[in-house]
Amino acid sequence: MFSQDDIKHIAKLSRLKLSDNEAKKFSRQLSDIIKYIEQLKEVNTDGVEETSQVTGLKNVTQSDDIKRRCDGEELLECSPLPKERQQIRVKSVIKKD
Repeated sequence: MFSQDDIKHIAKLSRLKLSDNEAKKFSRQLSDIIKYIEQLKEVNTDGVEETSQVTGLKNVTQSDDIKRRCDGEELLECSPLPKERQQIRVKSVIKKD
């Protein structure tokens, strides 16, 4: 179904380098995957309920209640770094030419 040239073209589009052996291997694998998908299309799923997972787990959520507000001064005090003009002073990461 997929030739080695097809696989090499897909790899090029994906900016991947493949050896000839890898292209041969992946052409067989991708063809097998497509054949399996075609086989699955033939399965009668009438009356089968859609499902996204089968474990019964549910999302755990928590309310967004604000328990305590901190002001800027209090937050600045949490840092051991030096402060300057109501900001934490950090080393420059941009080099000047």
